[in-house]
Amino acid sequence: MKALLSKQPGPPSTLVVEDIDEPVAKKGEVIVKVTIAALNFFDCLIIEDKYQFKPPRPFSIAAEMSGIVESVGEGVARFKAGDRVCGYVQEGTAREKVAAPEVALSHIPEGVSDEQAACIMVTYGTSYHALKDRGVLQADETLAVLGASGGVGQAAVELGKIMGARVIACASTDDKLDFCRECGADEVINYTDEDLKARLKELTGGNGVDVLYDPVGGDFSEAAFRSMAWQGRFLVIGFAAGPIPKIPLNLPLLKGADLRGVFWGAFTMRDPKGNRQNIDDLLDWLADGTLKPHLDSVFPLEEAGVALNKIAARDVKGKVLLKI
Repeated sequence: MKALLSKQPGPPSTLVVEDIDEPVAKKGEVIVKVTIAALNFFDCLIIEDKYQFKPPRPFSIAAEMSGIVESVGEGVARFKAGDRVCGYVQEGTAREKVAAPEVALSHIPEGVSDEQAACIMVTYGTSYHALKDRGVLQADETLAVLGASGGVGQAAVELGKIMGARVIACASTDDKLDFCRECGADEVINYTDEDLKARLKELTGGNGVDVLYDPVGGDFSEAAFRSMAWQGRFLVIGFAAGPIPKIPLNLPLLKGADLRGVFWGAFTMRDPKGNRQNIDDLLDWLADGTLKPHLDSVFPLEEAGVALNKIAARDVKGKVLLKI
């Protein structure tokens, strides 16, 4: 079978498509014939050994996928050959077939396309876990999202609206903020030319933000934290800006506020049933039209390098997929 392989550290141009042996299901595993593999920014880092997770080579990129069950291993009860499924398996889905743990998979509901299902695992899974499980976001609360036009940021904007919050989207350009409005943001802030703390305070009538979603880090984090409401929840998602911020601990003390880490990858392993329930919620919202993920582009497997370069250049609005 064909597989996209990283055989040496380097840029997307180092990836190759080669024939490899087909997988065989072990106990508790499902063999999925992959139809769509979804890409994320961390795929750009993994192939250059710049990510926290370093799989042994040769490996395939793409942590999330959709496809059709081909066979099941001993003990698998939830799936049978022919079922349409989607799932998150850390890495390795940019290939024609993949062996996935049963617990990592969910059924794709009728009316949901393979492309839609493949879009939701990482970005929407991360953001839903953050807002629901860590931020305990309530209807009518105010949610501010930094990096709101990026993958997880965009998902947080959409999910925040679905959960009944007032959403303030924060991004670096007016073009990105226009996209955030398309995703449902109630208010927007361009933090390149506006004072982030002052504008968040202004837009909340001086009360501050109930939940702050921060995948950016850098200089924006402290300014955002200073805009928090009493007993607000600051969600640490990541550090896309590069530097890891150092928040003065007097700020959470004075505001009675919480700093809450969000490590979705660890959550999927420590609480796979809880994660599967979250994914099933997202799939239900897909099926009834409540959730409408944005699809940027679809590339053939052989053009994965082009797709990754597009992601690395921050030239995407929505999800980038590989058609297997």
